[in-house]
Amino acid sequence: MPHHLKHGAVQLTQLPTNDDIVRPLWISFRDDPALSVYPEHGHAWGEFIYAFNGVMEVNINDIDYLTPPPYGIWLPPNLQHSGLNRTAVSHGTLYIHEQLCSQMPQQAGILLSSNLVKAIFEHLQQQTFPEDSPEHQRLLQVLLDQLQQAQLVSSYLPHANHPALVQILDYLHQNPADNSALHVLALQANMSERTLARYCLKELGMSLNEWRQRLKVIKAMSMLTEGKKVESIALDLGYANASAFINMFKRWMNLTPDQFRKLNQPLNC
Repeated sequence: MPHHLKHGAVQLTQLPTNDDIVRPLWISFRDDPALSVYPEHGHAWGEFIYAFNGVMEVNINDIDYLTPPPYGIWLPPNLQHSGLNRTAVSHGTLYIHEQLCSQMPQQAGILLSSNLVKAIFEHLQQQTFPEDSPEHQRLLQVLLDQLQQAQLVSSYLPHANHPALVQILDYLHQNPADNSALHVLALQANMSERTLARYCLKELGMSLNEWRQRLKVIKAMSMLTEGKKVESIALDLGYANASAFINMFKRWMNLTPDQFRKLNQPLNC
């Protein structure tokens, strides 16, 4: 049964993990409430976690991997990890036994999966094939084939434990267009600018400015796949013009926003 625990000043619901995986290829679907967590765990199955709605965060060694739909997080086998859902999330997880992972990435990250992966996940979520049926197993094999061809990117956000820094990062998650200077954000958390900068380097391993840019990349990925115009995304993320946003995005992703969007073109029927 889920139970509650504290995360800073917020009460979180702890969710049960899937510990009884019975097949080399197995898929599970869940609807998780807002402010819920999966405790740290690991097993001999790699995981491809796909969120239908909401953004999932998976923490590995104090690094948060985030992914918006329609992309998923890849976790290699035997990797200790935990999960956090800031908002309600509907998701599916494909479990791949380590014996089938030779052609999968050896490191965690976001897999830029094809539109076919999205379609199969949605199809399996709605279908009621028996797990041992040939139809069900064939679709899982197609998923594995597609994921083996997907590009891995490592956009991630480091995690913080200091309550005041957590407060600032949570605020920026909710307000990515806020470009307030460091001293303004520090004032909100009742600390000096110098202290905030020191905590960022100590806990995040980077400046708050760099962390903000990584956050904007994650937010931009979601908006690009929703079909929003680049100019609109730039304004939503606090950029004065599209060029500044495009330059930032290309620096992090090695792709322009339009090139990234083309990776998720609908399949031709």
